[in-house]
Amino acid sequence: MNFTAVSIAMAPEHLLLAGIVTLLILEIASDKAKAALPIAVVFVAAASAAAAWLGFTGWTGAPFPGQFDLAPPASFTKAIVLALAVPVLLASKDDFGKGEFYPLVLSSLYGVCLLASAESFLTLFLGIELMSIPVYVLVLMGFRRPESAEAALKYLVLSGTASASFLMGASLMYGSTGSLALESFALALGSPRLLAGTAVVMVVSAFFLKAAIVPFHGWAPDAYEAASVPSTAYMAVLVKAGVLVAAARVFGKAPVAEPLAGLLAILPLVSIVWGNIAAMRQAGLRRMIAYSSIAHAGYLFFAFLGDGPGRFQAVVFYLATYGVMNILAFTALPSHPEDVERDRLENLKGLFRTHPFAALLIGMAMLSLAGIPPFPGFVGKFLIFKNVMAAGYTTYAVLGLVGSYLGIYFYLRVIQYMFMTPEAVSGGHAPSRGVAMGASLICLAGSILIAVLPGTFLARL
Repeated sequence: MNFTAVSIAMAPEHLLLAGIVTLLILEIASDKAKAALPIAVVFVAAASAAAAWLGFTGWTGAPFPGQFDLAPPASFTKAIVLALAVPVLLASKDDFGKGEFYPLVLSSLYGVCLLASAESFLTLFLGIELMSIPVYVLVLMGFRRPESAEAALKYLVLSGTASASFLMGASLMYGSTGSLALESFALALGSPRLLAGTAVVMVVSAFFLKAAIVPFHGWAPDAYEAASVPSTAYMAVLVKAGVLVAAARVFGKAPVAEPLAGLLAILPLVSIVWGNIAAMRQAGLRRMIAYSSIAHAGYLFFAFLGDGPGRFQAVVFYLATYGVMNILAFTALPSHPEDVERDRLENLKGLFRTHPFAALLIGMAMLSLAGIPPFPGFVGKFLIFKNVMAAGYTTYAVLGLVGSYLGIYFYLRVIQYMFMTPEAVSGGHAPSRGVAMGASLICLAGSILIAVLPGTFLARL
């Protein structure tokens, strides 16, 4: 493949790299930190547009055969992930006065894009590390709580454990199949050898740890709570999207049989139940979202029980609906000079009386995350459970559906606080500033498109 074809195939990655270099030069040569935000938004939006163009034109190719390839589903996945990053960047304006935040986010997004096109365990590992390493720093940035350092260290250690598990699994995969191509995972799934089975379990365990599946979830509540609002939104949506896209690439269309099917059913099911129950007891929004994300990770891993051809479609569609609603909730959250006070659910009491538009947006996000029709979250859950039942795992689907009903309570509790409770005495919330409100409107527009045109959306994946 010639240089022009390689440049076209990797246009989103090249635009992100250009943005990183531009931001670094700006940071070194100028003290105009305010320019970092628009520059980051322009390059990320351009990368998303480039990925969408590659998808709509049906561009297919392998610029690095066996390592990196491109097809329309991968292009649309990149476009979705990069589009979700735009409101996260816009929402960071009040939290990050300096420009270090933006090259870190673009570096992490570069890793996510690599994951969507990875064809080997080497490229996949490179993408995972590029995605994860900047996030360790993001947890510390905007240092507003004394526990931020502890949370970042916990995330670093456990994420490093996941990376080690993934590397060991890939090594055993090579020893078992003689290949580092992602197709070797399907061969290992069908192999009776202990070495192959161990490789599969270690790779899956690494994904469980990165996605915060029970019992590998201990880092998530602390990291989400200690990070700033934009960093939490990024971890809850973009990092989780990268991990699940990587898992979808590894599983491919390979059928899942016992005993792996049991592992992919029981631990995600426990995550659904425990995540929803633990979220009920949380007093802070970010910690509640952390446990909610543990439950949603369970729903997402349920998708791998379904048939191979519809697996990638179900995962990406769910990530899009889950992501846009999570970011909507964070961007619509009114500002507050004290980070702890802003995070308290008690301070959302009476929000509809003081900031009605923000309350309506957060309420819409909560209803969609709960999976209540006609909001897009319902379509995402329906698609996953439909595929699980079609694959013959009816019992697991029913148990997962019952577990999902537990989540309705804490989502509706937020709505009760905002619409049916007198205003909190402490109050103190200020309306969202123009840039954050613009981010909310972008998420609102995306959620409406997904809700109105789910078939068109699914046809592209």
